[in-house]
Amino acid sequence: MLLIPGSKKAQGTPLPKLQLSIIMLIQICEPLASQSISPYINQLVSELEITGGDEKKQSLFFLAEALTVLQWSRASDRIGRKPILLIGLFGVGISILCFGLSRTFWTLVVSRCLCGLLNGNLGVMKSVMGDLTDRTNRAEGFAYLPSPLIGGSLARPNDHFPILFSGTFWKNGSLEESVASGFRRRWRHRASKRGKSTYKLDGPLPLRKLLIFPVVISVSNYVALAFLDITLLSLLPLFLAMPIEFGGLGLSPPKIGVIMSAYGLASGLLQVFLFARLVRHFGEKRVFINGMISCLPVFGLFPIMSMIAQRSGLTFVIWILVGCVLALGALLDTSYGAIFMLVTASAPKSSRGTVNGLSQTSVALARAIGPAMSTSLFSLSVQHHLLGGYMVYLVYFLLSILALYWRHACRTREKMELAHGMYRNGRWLLLEIQMLPTDTTGTTAQRWITWNPLYFFSGTSGM
Repeated sequence: MLLIPGSKKAQGTPLPKLQLSIIMLIQICEPLASQSISPYINQLVSELEITGGDEKKQSLFFLAEALTVLQWSRASDRIGRKPILLIGLFGVGISILCFGLSRTFWTLVVSRCLCGLLNGNLGVMKSVMGDLTDRTNRAEGFAYLPSPLIGGSLARPNDHFPILFSGTFWKNGSLEESVASGFRRRWRHRASKRGKSTYKLDGPLPLRKLLIFPVVISVSNYVALAFLDITLLSLLPLFLAMPIEFGGLGLSPPKIGVIMSAYGLASGLLQVFLFARLVRHFGEKRVFINGMISCLPVFGLFPIMSMIAQRSGLTFVIWILVGCVLALGALLDTSYGAIFMLVTASAPKSSRGTVNGLSQTSVALARAIGPAMSTSLFSLSVQHHLLGGYMVYLVYFLLSILALYWRHACRTREKMELAHGMYRNGRWLLLEIQMLPTDTTGTTAQRWITWNPLYFFSGTSGM
């Protein structure tokens, strides 16, 4: 690490609690909009006399969102965060209203697509978090985001939480109208005007120039995490509900709801109370890697629980192992906060929205593929008795190893570049960076050193 003479460790900046609370409320709108149709979609489809395709109608939201989230995020770099957030909230409210008033198949399709097309807030909200926080308090800020706290637990709430989400209240609840009036601060994301300098960022960078090594690595690790996490969330309730003779535990829906509730509670408590401390002590990279390592024992415990249940039934050992799976899954969720920080740190300040939009687009595609792939492999394993019905767990165990190997290879390349530099455009770039104390605007500066045999150059840019 390069040191600046006389520099001291920056004091922690207080979190803007009002702005963060508004961001949390806004972020809850997306899972509510995408998954609130789960309790009544089957009845609605039957009443409209549609023969099938309710699962496809739910996936329309994510497909449309993947097509537009990058464009919305890039727009936020140019016109500001607040207009995009308001457009997203308005789009969610209008689309949900249209969906509830739909009486034909095509109006259902249009309303679901409209909801995804107008909801570009996922990537923008992570950019806002980067704008509101700096290096000294970013871990605390991301620890309170509801997305790692609830993760995919809100997916199909009538299946995961049958006791809580069986009433009619959840069919009519709306949140968007109460959030828009809460904005007080103007989130205008523009490059700060500086004096004359050798290096200056005047606006958002083109997408091609953003595909640099740190950004690609952060986004690819985020995709790997999201893919493995959505796979776990898809396989766990399926494994719990599958009869024992077919490789599951044969639990009833109420018991599955309690287990998934415990999973969400454990994940939330670990995220809120321990995540920031873990980052301060170990760093975001180690927190991310340790969370990813937890995938290995998780997928290894599924066949062990199945074999014990087939031999001895639902013994006390089974429940201990289920608790271990939930604890490891909660540890996996801590990787979300860490990867959010890594993606934010890898993005140039003037293009932070674009980088977050790119990551969210990639993750949306991974989450669209993950559940279909995992359930299909589960069915093939059970129907054809592949590896005793446990082939699906072996596949994802190996994919977890591949994800960890990819991360290890990336770290190896980072160390080589830090030691030897990287040759770009006639210059050797030293990629080691130093975070400078925050300036009067609350932003954190980043210092880099570049050199070639002819001259030496030093500069700073906002993070």
